[in-house]
Amino acid sequence: MPASARRLTAVAALFRGLAAVYIDVIRGIPLLLQIFIVYYGVAILGLKMNIFWAGVLALTICYAAYEAEIFRAGIESIHKGQMEAARSLGMSYFQAMRHIILPQAFRVVLPPLGNDFMAMLKDSSLISVIALPEILQQGRLWVSRTFRAFEGYNTVALFYLVMTLLLSLLVRLIERRTSLPGQSEESK
Repeated sequence: MPASARRLTAVAALFRGLAAVYIDVIRGIPLLLQIFIVYYGVAILGLKMNIFWAGVLALTICYAAYEAEIFRAGIESIHKGQMEAARSLGMSYFQAMRHIILPQAFRVVLPPLGNDFMAMLKDSSLISVIALPEILQQGRLWVSRTFRAFEGYNTVALFYLVMTLLLSLLVRLIERRTSLPGQSEESK
């Protein structure tokens, strides 16, 4: 094996190792704690970050680890013969991934991906701990002004329900559009 190929293999192994550590660490720390670490940790480093962007960054860091695992599992679910066939046709590794493996893996990961997006939507309520006025925080403020907890919290619940139902419908639509011709809902 040439020296350049060995270096490339070593770099790939290093990135795989770093990715595995990132995924294990992030998935092992509660999201609420990650929100605090991002918001207050950035301030300790001397950087000033808007509350909104701190919340977005915390959710991104957390859910990127979960999405990476979903995509890894989806790619691994595709039979290795698919890659072998693509390579025997003269495709490079990246061409085979782009044209053969990833389109099939996308169909596999779409349902869990949709579930994670719905979970992230609901977990966005945790950002209220750093004083970002999101939906739940607005509901709490309304309840504290009016003392009408039942109406306030049920309205917030209705908002979240409508958003998750719309997201669920969108995922189903994408599933239908990406399904193979002749594949019916009953055969899944």
